[in-house]
Amino acid sequence: MQVKVFNRQGQLVGPVESARVEKSDAEWQAQLTPEQYRIARGKGTEAPFCGTLLDNHMDGVYACICCGLPLFRSDSKFHSGTGWPSFFQPIADGNVTNHIDRSYGMVRTEILCARCDAHLGHVFPDGPAPTRLRFCVNSDSLAFVEASQLATLADPAAEA
Repeated sequence: MQVKVFNRQGQLVGPVESARVEKSDAEWQAQLTPEQYRIARGKGTEAPFCGTLLDNHMDGVYACICCGLPLFRSDSKFHSGTGWPSFFQPIADGNVTNHIDRSYGMVRTEILCARCDAHLGHVFPDGPAPTRLRFCVNSDSLAFVEASQLATLADPAAEA
């Protein structure tokens, strides 16, 4: 798959070819907290206004809690009033994928990490300009990396 990743200098590069990350349920459970596993692998939802990243206003990048793929930049985050971290666009179109979710008697667009299929949340057509989209994401699906530490997200695919 083609995604954008960070290199050792902390620069977003690509798209590059990156292998899918696939693990057994036992491996995911060993890596994640029970709540992270319930949400990211089990398509759960955290309670509104409770996520640890909801009120984070630092400069940086939000990456997948499961595989570390960069997903959203802090400069695309906005206050939606919904109780979950909200972004108007992903860091790169290929890093987030969509899936039709027909659960709970609704039809919504689920958003997933493109590399490992971690459940992130849902996208809605009620966001701000310029995209008019609201990527509504669970804090427990994300790991925040401060701008000064982006080199820690260095991906081997960036060096190939």
